[in-house]
Amino acid sequence: MTEHYRGSCHCGAIRFSYVGELITKGLRCTCSICARKGAMMTPEAIPPERFVIEAEAGALGLYQFGKKTARHYFCTRCGIYTFHVTSRVPDHYRANLGCIEGIDCFALEADVFDGKHLL
Repeated sequence: MTEHYRGSCHCGAIRFSYVGELITKGLRCTCSICARKGAMMTPEAIPPERFVIEAEAGALGLYQFGKKTARHYFCTRCGIYTFHVTSRVPDHYRANLGCIEGIDCFALEADVFDGKHLL
């Protein structure tokens, strides 16, 4: 079963949408950045052809570290982490469930991915 999801940062300067699997749980990662931001992400790695990004000029910030294979995007105006391009599934996205309309992260269980110990 698929659903159409819409999301945004806090101020609305960044918006995204995608069609994906029904969200019944989230994904948390133990790597240094994910542990610090505490976000719960979509369990599904979303292919780029299904992930639509709309951002006002200058609003979409990018942060990379380490091997610079993952791309972490955030709003330069309100600071909210909205989504990232994964290193495990190249060119696929995972979205911050806290940014998706109608999703209550506090009501979802989450799987944990051990990103801290990846080579």
